[in-house]
Amino acid sequence: MTTERREPATTADERTMLEGWLDYHRQTLAWKCEGLTDEQLRTASVEPSALSLMGLVRHMAEVERSWFRRVLAAEGVDPIYYSDEDPDGEFHLTEADTWAEAHATWQAEIEAARHHAARFGLDDVSEGKHRRTGERFNLRWIYTHMIEEYARHNGHADLLRERIDGATGD
Repeated sequence: MTTERREPATTADERTMLEGWLDYHRQTLAWKCEGLTDEQLRTASVEPSALSLMGLVRHMAEVERSWFRRVLAAEGVDPIYYSDEDPDGEFHLTEADTWAEAHATWQAEIEAARHHAARFGLDDVSEGKHRRTGERFNLRWIYTHMIEEYARHNGHADLLRERIDGATGD
């Protein structure tokens, strides 16, 4: 499978622009993982860090789930990979963890995010609240935060991918 990254439109309206940049960064993370084995995708950066490409994908599935399902739509969904006992569980991989499962879960959360976001305008305030702060957010803030979150982690993905096989790129 070859990931096709689409540059966001340069003259779009605000919502199209935000959604375009979010999709671009989602596609970038998929591209950074492309063509690697499960073992390579589970490879941690450097000791003692557990950061890996598969862990990043699992983390972003959790982030999509949290912001769009829990906060935006007030959906009462449980975490996928982490728990109170293991708050960084998405990064704690075993040989049983596969790219097929992580990728499918991430894509399902992206589709759920799109579904929920379609019901809101950019200025509409979330139905749910942030679990730690109790704050509500408008969709514009959530989109902006998600772009920032992906951009930061795509920088990590660049370094992880280069360490695994030397591949570089924007």
